[in-house]
Amino acid sequence: MAVSSEISLWFTTTSTVLALSVVLGVLLPLIILWQNRQRKHHSRSRSDVHANVKLCNDFSRVEEIKKRSVRIIYATQTGTAKSLAEHLCEVFQGHNWSVEIFRISDYDPEDCLPAEVHGDHLCLFIVATYTDGQSTDDASWFCKWLGEAVADFRMHKSLLDGMHYAVFGLGNSLYESNYNKVAKNLDEWFSVLSAKRVVALGLGDNNVASSVHGGVEQDFAAWKDKLLSALLVSGSEQWRNVTTISLNEHKKQSKDVHEAIGDVVDECNDEDAEGDQNDSIEALVDLEDMGNVMDEMKRNKATDEEGQESSGENSVSVREMITPALRQSLGKQGYRLIGSHSGVKMCRWTKSMLRGRGGCYKHTFYGIESHRCMETTPSLACANKCVFCWRHHTNPVGTEWRWKMDSPEAILHGALNNHYQMIKQFRGVPGVKKDRFDEGMIVKHCALSLVGEPIMYPRINELVSLLHSKHISTFLVTNAQFPDSIKNLCPVTQLYVSVDASTKDSLKRIDRPLFRDFWDRFLDSLSALKEKGQRTVYRLTLVKAWNTEELEAYAELIFRGMPDFIEVKGVTYCGDSKASSLTMKNVPWHQEVVSFVQKLADLLPDYEIACEHEHSNCVLIAHKRLFIEGQWHTWIDYSKFHKLLSEYEMSGGKKPFSTTDYMAKTPQWALFGDPHHGFDPLETRWQRKQKEKDTSVQ
Repeated sequence: MAVSSEISLWFTTTSTVLALSVVLGVLLPLIILWQNRQRKHHSRSRSDVHANVKLCNDFSRVEEIKKRSVRIIYATQTGTAKSLAEHLCEVFQGHNWSVEIFRISDYDPEDCLPAEVHGDHLCLFIVATYTDGQSTDDASWFCKWLGEAVADFRMHKSLLDGMHYAVFGLGNSLYESNYNKVAKNLDEWFSVLSAKRVVALGLGDNNVASSVHGGVEQDFAAWKDKLLSALLVSGSEQWRNVTTISLNEHKKQSKDVHEAIGDVVDECNDEDAEGDQNDSIEALVDLEDMGNVMDEMKRNKATDEEGQESSGENSVSVREMITPALRQSLGKQGYRLIGSHSGVKMCRWTKSMLRGRGGCYKHTFYGIESHRCMETTPSLACANKCVFCWRHHTNPVGTEWRWKMDSPEAILHGALNNHYQMIKQFRGVPGVKKDRFDEGMIVKHCALSLVGEPIMYPRINELVSLLHSKHISTFLVTNAQFPDSIKNLCPVTQLYVSVDASTKDSLKRIDRPLFRDFWDRFLDSLSALKEKGQRTVYRLTLVKAWNTEELEAYAELIFRGMPDFIEVKGVTYCGDSKASSLTMKNVPWHQEVVSFVQKLADLLPDYEIACEHEHSNCVLIAHKRLFIEGQWHTWIDYSKFHKLLSEYEMSGGKKPFSTTDYMAKTPQWALFGDPHHGFDPLETRWQRKQKEKDTSVQ
């Protein structure tokens, strides 16, 4: 029984094995065949997936582009460019693009363009060319700034690297060389400054006969289509085909396209990709289909446009010179700001003389009472960026007035009020003399200098006249870049020009002027100074290793302007600045200034050294006509000046007066070579205590 059971078990096992072998022999080839087919199918599927993933990435690219906002800036004279800009704005907004629209006069290039380098904005400019190839009124400052930035040797050509832009111009080809000149200039200037052009310059031609597409509107529609293609079309032919299909084709094909995208949603790792990409396709097709809506939009806007024109909306808007950042910066420096472009500041010599500790060099040279002098300016802007600028270029720069303008009455009222408030702060301060304090509450002199270029203020003559009406003398300083303004300036007590260098190259290095024709303007300003009837001064600031070796050239400039006085002063070092490479090594000692002045005076037969103020490191050269009967007359009879000015004005300018008519004798202590070295002996010399140097031998 045991043997029989074992034999039965053996047969059962053998049968099972044989059965399994037969099954495996039949199924194994089938399994291998099935796997091969699956592998081939999977390979084809992966290929399709990769293709679809690329399509998905193209749509993702569109979404990425749409995250970049668009800024549309237009310049118009009649409203056409504005209409085109608004149309383009609505097109982008209708498809969920972030869009801002600006009139070009509200888009300040100095503030806005450099910011575009670091922003995510695409800047689209729609600009018209007006009479004789000139810009429209609202674009004049923008074009002037950008053109000068390109020509400015200090501006790096990568200034706008990172900015993306496109330009469309409106013009008329009948004007030949002036055809779309403004648009062409902007496109070129942006490129020179390394901005990235996203589509070729578009030229709208109002001359229908020669227009490529049949008129400005048609030219604009064609440019717009190219712009949209450049923004939304990738290098993929699949994507190009999707973006160029017509509206009807889209309605037929969109289902298939949507399904293709849906197959690879998971591969794109974006649960919302399908809906977003569907919207992208709709946007593309709709944008391409917008070419026929221009006429309708213009008809809808016609009435509004007329109302806007009549209400003055197209007038050029202006901004305030003092920005919040500038206000904060100048406030920290002790300025009291007035209105939108003026300022007043208390000079340290005013504080010094209130205490009876001596006055400034103008007290020594011209008899100014320093404690009764107000230092102010009606313009914080300047046309230079001098290396020795004592405010480290915190003030704005420009070549013409382009800001909101305050009245002369408001400026004078604000200046006096702020000055008196600063004087009041010294009431009861130890050391302040009561009689000096009382006198200080009545301003007698005004230094129109401070920081900036006062002569840039268009109503400077009115401001000067208001000061004179209060019997306040005027010392006005200009940087010799506005010759016409010097010619047209009414009589002032004393007129200065800054002569910071004597050759074109050195002036360019030191003053770093904004004007391209700065040297011609400089020379013309000196010539204009020669024609003024009242006291004139050259102010030379010596910067060692920069402008101290140009004696003969300085002499030639003096012969050109023949000023009454030449002030030579060593540069004042105001600390390190990123805007200047100036160091203490560039500051000359007083004896070095004296040595320079002595050599210069030897080259000037009509001049001699008259005074010095050692504390200010300053020496005065005067014309010999002021040396009368063995005495220098560099001081001013201020009462006589105001009397002569009144007679001059009442006569309508028929009773002119000159420098020698209101001169006064210079005191002995102020003269060059006197032991006092320009310090008024009626004052108390105050010297800070210093540690004695250890001279002992170790």
